[in-house]
Amino acid sequence: QVQLVESGGGLVQAGGSLELSCAAYRLNRSPMGWFRQAPGKEREFVAAISWSGGTTNYADCAKGRFTISRDNAKNTVNLQMNSLKPEDTAVYYCAAKLSDFSDTYTYWGQGTQVTVST
Repeated sequence: QVQLVESGGGLVQAGGSLELSCAAYRLNRSPMGWFRQAPGKEREFVAAISWSGGTTNYADCAKGRFTISRDNAKNTVNLQMNSLKPEDTAVYYCAAKLSDFSDTYTYWGQGTQVTVST
């Protein structure tokens, strides 16, 4: 059974940094992404990375502040978040596609809470 497990969330002051990690079990060579959902809002795309790690994409809200990376030997995907703002407060979800040609994300983690205080 495929499982995605996020970690690294927490409480941080505005301007601070956090690194989220997603461990993938029984899954490899999958494009991965990070999404987030703030209270009362729809889930939104944050960043994505191809299975090789050679291609990355970012939402405008993440460009210049967040960096997605992966370690295929460890089956993990990380999201380094710098210069955090209160509006980054959300539950962050890791997701995986079946292949680079897939349009949708098939597998989702349970999420990790990120809270940025003023």
